[in-house]
Amino acid sequence: MGVIDRDTSAALRRTTAPVRLVLDNRPVMKKSRNVLAQTKTGSTENVVMIGAHLDSSAAGPGINDNGSGVAALLDIAAALGPRPRVANAVRFAFWGAEENSVQGSTQYLRGLSSQQRQDIALYLNLDMIGSPNAGYFTYDGDQSGRLNPDIPVDAVPDGSAGIERTLSGYLNSAGVRPADMPLSRFTDYYAFLRSGIPVGGLTAGANQLKTEAQARLWGGRPGLPFDPNDHTPRDGIDNIDRDALTVLTRAAAFTVGTYAYSIDGVNGVPARDQRQRTAP
Repeated sequence: MGVIDRDTSAALRRTTAPVRLVLDNRPVMKKSRNVLAQTKTGSTENVVMIGAHLDSSAAGPGINDNGSGVAALLDIAAALGPRPRVANAVRFAFWGAEENSVQGSTQYLRGLSSQQRQDIALYLNLDMIGSPNAGYFTYDGDQSGRLNPDIPVDAVPDGSAGIERTLSGYLNSAGVRPADMPLSRFTDYYAFLRSGIPVGGLTAGANQLKTEAQARLWGGRPGLPFDPNDHTPRDGIDNIDRDALTVLTRAAAFTVGTYAYSIDGVNGVPARDQRQRTAP
């Protein structure tokens, strides 16, 4: 028996030609841990969560994927401090085992009681926010872009559209026009989506090819991936667009602050007594 990653699986599904697989790694059982921290102030019945995965592909150092997201979380947490004057508690999640079928976030939610899941007002995800051929994407909470058939429209939790509008509003005010990134089953927010928790987040793109229109909008090189070094040994410290990392970190910080002060309003998320939560 062999284990392959999702990129290899996708490539195999696209071809009908004979394929020779060389299994060059031995399966090893390892323990992975999530790391969580929460402010000491704010309501614990309306927790604002933001997360990024700690692990990287075995093929590379993982500086963009996902050291960039982790660095943003640390920066936001340091700026917020342990006792901010906020209405709602903020919880930071550093996920283990994202590269292994998003097991870290999934097992975390399965380990919570129904009441603890009910306490989570929303979840923001940061994954690859410093891609060197950067795009500026918000996850498509309002389902206005190209849809992923794996995620039906009615499966997206109420409040996700408001999160996208909040993120997009900041990016537009910063002079960057955002675009939709279709929702996916292969990122940490998916376990939250399946649990009925409103989701949102940011990415600068992965191995998708940048189009001519996107290059005119954001700069960079069309016809190349947003991160040509994704899951390779070249995902090192030089594999970062610092401008994209700065803008997207600030957008995430603005959004965390917005919901930490209030989950109400036109871009709000459902109040606690209106939430329906399940195990993922």
